[in-house]
Amino acid sequence: MLDEPLRNLLGGTTAKVMAEHLGLRTAGDLLHHYPRRYAERGELTRLSDLPLDEHVTVVAQVAKAAMKTFNQGRGVRLEVVVTDGSGSLTLVFFGRGAYAREKELVPGRRGMFAGKVSLFHRTRQLLHPDYELLDGDSGADAAEEFANRLLPLYPACKQVQSWKIAKAVDVLLAHFEADGWRGLVDPLPDALREGRGLAALPDALRKVHRPRTKADIQAARDRLKWDEAFVLQVALARRRHADGQLPAVARKPVADGLLTAFDARLPFTLTEGQRKVSAEIFDDLATEHPMHRLLQGEVGSGKTLVALRAMLGVVDTGGQAALLAPTEVLAQQHHRSITGMMGDLAEGGLLGGAERGTKVVLLTGSMGAAARRQALLDLVTGEAGIVVGTHALIEDKVRFHDLGLVVVDEQHRFGVEQRDALRSKGGQPPHLLVMTATPIPRTVAMTVFGDLETSVLDQLPAGRSPIATHVVPAKDKPHFLTRAWERVREEVQGGHQAYVVCPRIGDEEEKPSAAGEVDDKRPPLAVLDVAERLAKGPLAGLRVEVLHGRMQPEAKDDVMRRFAAGEVDVLVATTVIEVGVNVPNSTVMVIMDADRFGVSQLHQLRGRVGRGSAPGLCLLVTDAGAASPARARLGAVAATLDGFELSRIDLEQRREGDVLGQAQSGARSSLRMLTVIDDEEVIAAAREEATAVVAADPALDGLPALRTALDALLDAEREEFLEKG
Repeated sequence: MLDEPLRNLLGGTTAKVMAEHLGLRTAGDLLHHYPRRYAERGELTRLSDLPLDEHVTVVAQVAKAAMKTFNQGRGVRLEVVVTDGSGSLTLVFFGRGAYAREKELVPGRRGMFAGKVSLFHRTRQLLHPDYELLDGDSGADAAEEFANRLLPLYPACKQVQSWKIAKAVDVLLAHFEADGWRGLVDPLPDALREGRGLAALPDALRKVHRPRTKADIQAARDRLKWDEAFVLQVALARRRHADGQLPAVARKPVADGLLTAFDARLPFTLTEGQRKVSAEIFDDLATEHPMHRLLQGEVGSGKTLVALRAMLGVVDTGGQAALLAPTEVLAQQHHRSITGMMGDLAEGGLLGGAERGTKVVLLTGSMGAAARRQALLDLVTGEAGIVVGTHALIEDKVRFHDLGLVVVDEQHRFGVEQRDALRSKGGQPPHLLVMTATPIPRTVAMTVFGDLETSVLDQLPAGRSPIATHVVPAKDKPHFLTRAWERVREEVQGGHQAYVVCPRIGDEEEKPSAAGEVDDKRPPLAVLDVAERLAKGPLAGLRVEVLHGRMQPEAKDDVMRRFAAGEVDVLVATTVIEVGVNVPNSTVMVIMDADRFGVSQLHQLRGRVGRGSAPGLCLLVTDAGAASPARARLGAVAATLDGFELSRIDLEQRREGDVLGQAQSGARSSLRMLTVIDDEEVIAAAREEATAVVAADPALDGLPALRTALDALLDAEREEFLEKG
């Protein structure tokens, strides 16, 4: 029923335009193209707030209309002023069509008007707008009907106006009503729907498109949100259940092994959070089913240490562990960090290595042939217990002796297929631990990572210093920027080091605009330019070096090694240092053009300072005006170090798909009514219900309608996404 092509119901021309410009191809697509809002008499759009240069649909009443001439009487134009009580808008029509419209658009008439908002003589106007009159000439009955109607305003475009969508929906509703909604699949089990007092599906679709009251809209929304949340959570619950049936080698802790020796050498005690999360991980590893756990935590909360302890525990059982990082810089940093923490325990089989040690190898795409051959040999023979690498780890020629645990760092940078390829290299499925330093709101974790159990590290280790963050308005107050460079010099003179982060590298050609001219808006500041200016100007005499993604791997590694050794004072870099880089002596970070970065990214970047005993300082340099949204965003970052609070702000300010990342958003593309930031209660309740349903009937044999809805909702691509999650 919902699969029926729109061309069969609406005619070829309308269906073609809807498919090309709105992506609506079937009856189901159109029925699930919900109104974005509803207009009612007395509560119409505020014309005074209309954005310039955007295509809008407004509901308003004609206040006055006048025909005017120009070009010494040779040309005519009709100017119609419409109002909603909050402001006014001028509609302008030229030429012969103006006379026909003069007869219709008379004072008192109401209508929907659609067009692009422009400004002429300081007056907002729509030039030749499309319109649909609402109250007709059919007397008191029509006026009464209009007074009581809620008008659905749909997401529309220039080629398909809101009222044309509304008329198409009317055709569909009439068709399905006449057919008794035969064949409509209701995904919600009757007991669940009745138990939660939710509307029947036909009733919900009718009310969301043609509500009589605001209560109708709310009832429809409540029901349709549940559909989306429940079907998605059932898909994730089935994934969790299927994973729970897979066999895996139980990796139970071994007394007096490598892990015990490592713990004994730690110069500090684990935080309560680290102990709790470690216990959750080791409990999972001890089962005969693969662990699927998401470890998320604040910047600097010690996730790498927790992951390393899990890897050592697996090595103690005779297995191997692989840590997959998104970039070579991060892989090399992890390798340095792990071997540094382990000391001689990372030199198993080598002269001077600890008796109970193991080999820790690095495997990246840019390694020399001899080093690469040795690393591959160490993996296949089992000589290396731990391997750290980039996507080079998932190449066909890489083989493991007994892969027991896969740790994926910064999950959102990997495609699902890449993770799956690495997991498939063990004899039986290895245990999986996904780490992210980007705090994720609970609703996102339940929606995007819903097939993973979640552990949270929100406690910083003792000895970590607070990070002070300040906004530096370089354009408004240039002396603030001067003072910022003085602070960098002071920190270096005090024996510390600094980062300067820029949005781009700087050797790119400026791309011309569509008009063939270079955009006159200032391009983002660049690493190469800024480094040169600093070295010759405010930071002259300091050891300034650059780091960016297009450098040769050996050069990148050399710069990071020398920076970590204290041989570089100021590192001017792109966001290649965003995650994983750990140089405790770095105390100050200056982020240039900070308004060009997202909230969570700024939080990640500043987490590179304050990692030692000295306090950290992060300076957010911007040209954005004091009243701009960009400055408000930077102010929010400066106001709190709580990554979970910032991630929520990030999600509220940006489109959800941007925040969630393309790699995760496959399952989200079906969500039209549900919003992960606002509907936490619905998502949590749906997860609970879905878990219970799947536990009782994993194959959904007793719920054929739910199975059908699941198949319809999850096309092949999304099903693959969930299968490989």
